[in-house]
Amino acid sequence: MQTTTLIVPGFHGSGPGHWQTWMEGQLPDARRVSGIDWERPVLASWAEEVRREIDEAPGAVWLVAHSFGCLASVIAAADRPGKVAGLLLVAPAEPRRFSLFGTREDYPDGISVAQVLPQAPLASSSLMVASRDDPWLQFERAVQLADQWGSRLMDLGNAGHVNTESGFGAWPAGLSLLAGLQDSVEDFPLGAIDTGLAAVKGRRSALARLRHHTRANLGA
Repeated sequence: MQTTTLIVPGFHGSGPGHWQTWMEGQLPDARRVSGIDWERPVLASWAEEVRREIDEAPGAVWLVAHSFGCLASVIAAADRPGKVAGLLLVAPAEPRRFSLFGTREDYPDGISVAQVLPQAPLASSSLMVASRDDPWLQFERAVQLADQWGSRLMDLGNAGHVNTESGFGAWPAGLSLLAGLQDSVEDFPLGAIDTGLAAVKGRRSALARLRHHTRANLGA
């Protein structure tokens, strides 16, 4: 089965020294999601591009996401349960720090993207990697989100935001985590993806709900 490892960076993108860039160079099936303005963390736009890449990829897709990219990835994965084999969610950003249109100054009050993220476990296997001193997400919140999405949680200890600034350039351990996630999917790559799980489209999709809330809050 042909597969794609889709790299989904976070706010500001992942530069040349970032572990996602390193991992992209290590995997022959890896590609970075395109069409995203990394300086404008608008969840509806990001999730739309991630979902488009999933739809266009041949075969199953593994999502390797960081920070705000994790939020876009869980939206897209919720709509494509039969296409997404699994998600490696590294240091998710706190959803309450973002409005539907970008970062928020009034955190933790007011409307945030937390209200529009999947509230039930994802159909795809997922592993969340969280740090205990991450300035973008308290560890207790990572535990809550992992439970919400049905993700296995790995405690990385004091690792900051698991980015270049906290020393995560080449990251062989991260590559091993992805390999372990892949091995955990029974019989992969010999047909583990359940093509009977139909794509969620129309008004029932997570992206459609997100777009609805975004439009409803224009000018609010």
